[in-house]
Amino acid sequence: MLELVSDLGGGKTTFVRGLARGMGSIDRVASPTFTISRVYEAGDLELHHFDFYRLHEAGLIAEELAEIIGNPKVVAVVEWGGVVKNVLPDKRLTITIEKTPSDGRRVMLRAPESLGYLIRAAHA
Repeated sequence: MLELVSDLGGGKTTFVRGLARGMGSIDRVASPTFTISRVYEAGDLELHHFDFYRLHEAGLIAEELAEIIGNPKVVAVVEWGGVVKNVLPDKRLTITIEKTPSDGRRVMLRAPESLGYLIRAAHA
């Protein structure tokens, strides 16, 4: 489970595009801002990309998210997760993307110790 945190236009969908490609998906990745969620095929896995920006309350889509979290065949990525904070597991990788003054990006990773290997691998 990945949670992406960034301002509008911060690079969240670009990150998901790279993740999908890295997982082997040939699907065209687009922002789910208006559709709320998109699913991409990646071999034996599925990448579920949720964007809760336009919602004040998640409703049924929160139930869908809760059902797929923990499925070993699904990688779930959530943007604007505050709307579903009661559904998000504590055991998740949070990736914060900040724009820099030079139009670059600063990426910060946060995870519980049980997922610390992901952060160590990213810094290797």
